[in-house]
Amino acid sequence: MSDPIRLVALVSGGGTTLQNLIDRIAAGALPARVAGVVSSRADVKGVTRAQSAGIPVSVVERGTGGTRRPLTSWSDEVWAAVRAFEPQLVCFAGWLHLLPIPEDFRHRVLNIHPSLLPAFGGKGMYGENVHTAVLAYGARVSGCTVHFADDTYDTGPILVQRCVPVKEGDTPDTLAARVFQAECEAYPEAIRMIAEGRVTVQGRRVVISG
Repeated sequence: MSDPIRLVALVSGGGTTLQNLIDRIAAGALPARVAGVVSSRADVKGVTRAQSAGIPVSVVERGTGGTRRPLTSWSDEVWAAVRAFEPQLVCFAGWLHLLPIPEDFRHRVLNIHPSLLPAFGGKGMYGENVHTAVLAYGARVSGCTVHFADDTYDTGPILVQRCVPVKEGDTPDTLAARVFQAECEAYPEAIRMIAEGRVTVQGRRVVISG
């Protein structure tokens, strides 16, 4: 049996996606190890979740007191923190920033988005904003998408999608809960396929063998 794939998770908030990965790994359901966490904020629960699991954390803040660092210098520091953990795969786990992907991590960075891309994606479309937009549009289904991250929001090649119904009387919160249950299955599935060496990217198309 091959060694577990080494992950680094990037977080900006509560860390529920990170906790799902931690729990799946602990249960023996995901052949992976979270080698480190990089957070864009020090005061978020995602940091606490990582520390409780004994996972080292690096915090790289974009700015404080209303000032923001230039994207280039900040992203360079983020990737330096990531590289220090020597990951094979990077997982955005509630990471809320546009982060240019360097060449050495091209097709090695996953994101999960709470809709069926390309619908309801793009700048500002995260969390409750997505579910509110789905309901306002009158969509009959929603779901989640695991895709390789690229240099724009929610546009990289798609690896896994899971569909859930939109039910009569849904609120953004009830829909979010249903979508999150799908996310809890889809993200580990995507990581598992990569860990097994079954995934290649051909342009915009992800090819899964076996």
